[in-house]
Amino acid sequence: MKYTDTHEWYLDGKVGISKYAQQELGEIVYIELPKVGQEVKAGEEIAVLESTKAAADIYSPISGTVTSVNMKLKEDVNLLNQFPEEEGYLFEIMPSHPEEIEALYAADDYKKLVLGFLPQGK
Repeated sequence: MKYTDTHEWYLDGKVGISKYAQQELGEIVYIELPKVGQEVKAGEEIAVLESTKAAADIYSPISGTVTSVNMKLKEDVNLLNQFPEEEGYLFEIMPSHPEEIEALYAADDYKKLVLGFLPQGK
């Protein structure tokens, strides 16, 4: 799994938000997913999440074409709250520039990044 500094993840074509992002947002109550066939560039807004705390834009970790969205989230948004890095993924993307994947953070590097966001002593 690879991560962005805006807390999205990418793994084998799937994209979602990190556990850290879900915890920071709190209970997510609404999702606006991208459209299948939508083309996007790395770093562009692609989805919107609304939680009991705030609304958050979600950015594509890589450039490509959306090939499917996680329809299970339409039926049960709690999948995203409970399993943000598994069944709660947002969509699948076909990379147009696979080399962009290498620029994403490895899991260990992302953990170090997240630790930088936490208040001292946590």
